[in-house]
Amino acid sequence: MNNQNRGHEHEFEPQYGLPELLPEGERIIWQGAPDPRMLALQAFHLRKLALYFAVMLALGVAALLPTAGSVVELLVALRLPLLMVLTALASVALLAWLSARTTVYTLTDKRIVMRVGIVLTLTFNLPLTRIASASMRATTGSGGDIVLKLRGTDCIAWFQLWPHVRPWRVNHTEPMLRSLPDPAAVAALLSEAWSARNGVAVTHVAAADHEVRAPAQPQWQTSPT
Repeated sequence: MNNQNRGHEHEFEPQYGLPELLPEGERIIWQGAPDPRMLALQAFHLRKLALYFAVMLALGVAALLPTAGSVVELLVALRLPLLMVLTALASVALLAWLSARTTVYTLTDKRIVMRVGIVLTLTFNLPLTRIASASMRATTGSGGDIVLKLRGTDCIAWFQLWPHVRPWRVNHTEPMLRSLPDPAAVAALLSEAWSARNGVAVTHVAAADHEVRAPAQPQWQTSPT
């Protein structure tokens, strides 16, 4: 992976995307980060916000039309709302870009490491032996997310993970590798690493939309999402 996410605040990392050097015998299988555009549209809902503001501006235009003497007067009356809308959308886009830029997902043969956070950097280590299930969901084009469900009572605070967390799973959060450009390839690597680490074979179903699930017994099952 290139070093596009190695900003000044991360230049002293002992190993890229990791809080410390990997132990002897552990190796990196894959590293990646969210696609900024996909993250802005899917996690930060930039398109929906733009549509909402467009409707609000249209209603404003409709309300001002009867009293506006000319197009120039109409534009002058709307200059402040339009400026606020553009500022809000630009701020959300910038936040999504910063979130993608400061995030690194790392898959090793023993765990998944998530380095996240714009101002305060947090690192979450998810051992493969503590992952109960992993499901992939396609979003737009070839992109998508990988959702991780942890075993038992293992839980991370929802606000610590956001936006790298499955929506509406607050009581038992599910970390997500979000807005990946090629989630199918990552899902295949994750399944292979999990299988090797746990000594259990994983049967793949449709690459575009699949889930591997671990019940209490040591045998895994697979089913469509």
